[in-house]
Amino acid sequence: MLISKMLHDKRRYRQYKARVKQLPENYRTAVEAIERYLMYFVPTDDDSAVSEFEDLAELFEQAASDETPIREIVGDDPVEFVETFVQNYTKGGYVPDEERKRLLRGIARAIEDEGVI
Repeated sequence: MLISKMLHDKRRYRQYKARVKQLPENYRTAVEAIERYLMYFVPTDDDSAVSEFEDLAELFEQAASDETPIREIVGDDPVEFVETFVQNYTKGGYVPDEERKRLLRGIARAIEDEGVI
């Protein structure tokens, strides 16, 4: 039973990664920055971690489809966006300041790729 669940979660995670790979480059850059930051919050005891990533992919797939600018998705404070997003899945974790800076740089790169600052 445990092995079956682990394989199922691994399959879902691979599917998530494939979905992200299909996003336009600037959206993919934003998702990858958010994903890295989310790793500090991921619960290890249930499948909500995979659900979290699937929901993130869905959000950015829809935004790409609608051509919604990344800044409209993440707002003026990407850290606040991610920490609010993650509250639906876990109580949170410790995030080093360097990871907050890395998230902000990743979102800035994604927005630059859109040609909007």
